[in-house]
Amino acid sequence: MSIDILVKGGLLADGTQADIAISDGIITAVEPGITVEAGEVIDARGKLVTQPFIDPHFHMDATLSYGRPRVNASGTLLEGISLWGELKQEQTREEIVARALEYCRQAVGKGVLAIRSHVDVTDPNFRTVEALLEVREAVRGVLDLQLVAFPQDGWYRAPGAERQVVRALDAGVDVVGGIPHFERTMADGAAAVRAACELAAERGLRVDLHCDESDDPLSRHIETLAAETIRCGLQGRVAGSHLTSMHSMDNYYVAKLLPLIAEAGVAAIPNPLINITLQGRMDTYPKRRGQTRVPELRAAGVTVAFGQDCVRDPWYPLGSGDMLEVAHMGLHVALMTAPDQMRAAFQMVTETPAQVLGLDFGLAPGKRGSLVVLDAPDPIEALRLRPARLAVISDGRVVARTEPARTALSAGF
Repeated sequence: MSIDILVKGGLLADGTQADIAISDGIITAVEPGITVEAGEVIDARGKLVTQPFIDPHFHMDATLSYGRPRVNASGTLLEGISLWGELKQEQTREEIVARALEYCRQAVGKGVLAIRSHVDVTDPNFRTVEALLEVREAVRGVLDLQLVAFPQDGWYRAPGAERQVVRALDAGVDVVGGIPHFERTMADGAAAVRAACELAAERGLRVDLHCDESDDPLSRHIETLAAETIRCGLQGRVAGSHLTSMHSMDNYYVAKLLPLIAEAGVAAIPNPLINITLQGRMDTYPKRRGQTRVPELRAAGVTVAFGQDCVRDPWYPLGSGDMLEVAHMGLHVALMTAPDQMRAAFQMVTETPAQVLGLDFGLAPGKRGSLVVLDAPDPIEALRLRPARLAVISDGRVVARTEPARTALSAGF
């Protein structure tokens, strides 16, 4: 008997050592001392072996466009939306595809093997949707790209946006999206949440809404989203992204809200790098940072996964596609520095987003043969160092390797 790939002597996230055998794109064994012949043996002794990194919230149609049509001078969410409104009228489908593919290459090199990307459907030319559908096909077999029909300019605020959402779903987009806090009124926002959930229930799809991405403590569309999730029978298929208003909400109200979110099975997707950059721009001091209440959500039983959101686009000038960088910032802002909390932050960019996206990843027999070998011994050191991804394996094929950096000191001490 022989297998395709044997990863030898790796350290799993719980500290145990095991070999991992992969054949025909599937993990066939995870145990110490596997001795079968293999087409390729990867020496992972002393190195952390983990399931792939997953980004549950991204905007691939805008990525790597920083500075077009100009730089976001105020650094605010609203100016970013305005700039994107200009860019999407002038960019070509070919430009979107080229930028997105370049970003996918960078992400795979960082061990990211699945991304949920929101795609703006309010472009009447439909270039964004067509481009991202093309990219999804191009990366298939290496990177799982899940697309969200996202009406960036509002479900009701933008003329024809609801029809464009339906058109995108008919074209093969995977998830129903929305942005209720950007509607003209709170009532329109609540109506948009209801419409999105009803559409998803009708089609058997998942829902992922940009929800309460605001410093306004009275922006409370997550409450409506949880209630509509229950009413439409969508438990376990819905995510509320950002939820930054919760940072500013009254504690008494949050004590009521958290159990409702948990009961509805709505996942929360904060985006640490972007949330702390865009929020609090109108504050003097003390200045709010905007990241939602991650430890409190988790304590209430809510599934929480960190997202990247943006890389070099109208909203954010930085970013590398490295989900360890996202988790590193997230744990700092959430004050999650106890050892078990840091390990949880690592799970929030690996195991947890796999659950949110409904993907069959995991280091166990029968799971997809996708994993990452890192130049670090455990999740906490991986968060501290953001080390090289020594090997990235996607469905039984090595798709990226990185040599670790080596420093030669000449200091005389």
